[in-house]
Formats: sequence, C-alpha cells, structure tokens
Amino acid sequence: MIKSELVLKLAEQNPHLYQRDVENIVNAILDTIADALARGDRVELRGFGAFSVKKRDARTGRNPRTGESVSISEKVVPVFKTGKEMRQRLNVPQKVLKTAAQ
Repeated sequence: MIKSELVLKLAEQNPHLYQRDVENIVNAILDTIADALARGDRVELRGFGAFSVKKRDARTGRNPRTGESVSISEKVVPVFKTGKEMRQRLNVPQKVLKTAAQ
C-alpha cells in the first residue's frame, strides 16, 4: 500500500471528511514521526510498533563492480520494530486462516 492508497482508504471509511483533509492528516502524522526521529526521539504506537534511530559506525566497504575498497561514513538509519499485537496478527496459525476463508 502506498500513501495515496492509504489516503483513499481512510477517505472511504470517513465520508464526512474531504479527501484533501485526510491527505493533510496523513502528511501531518508522517511529518511528526519524521521530525521526532530527526531529533533522535523514539515514536511508539501501541499495538502497532515503534520507530527509532540507530547509529551505524563508519566502516570500510567494497565496490562490487571493481572490488576496490571504499570508505563508508557513519550514518543514522531509521528502525521499525513491530508491536506484540501486530506480530500476532501477522502470525495467525494457518488453520485459522483456512477456516475463516471458507
């Protein structure tokens, strides 16, 4: 699902809201999460998961095309860890899925 599909889905579920307002809400949420991560904060959405940042140290890599050694600088990368409820939803036993589909 891409952001525009998310906006459409939310707009369908909330017919009292204009699609442009739903888009503004989704953008505001994502911007707020990104701003918090940029500050180094952790963002936790109970039942869904937690966003945080992790520091990767500088290291020496290798260019796969030439085999030449390349210096890779340190960087900060975003990390997402699913919450317990999300993991449970994703790991439903196959028996339950088959009986629910019938």
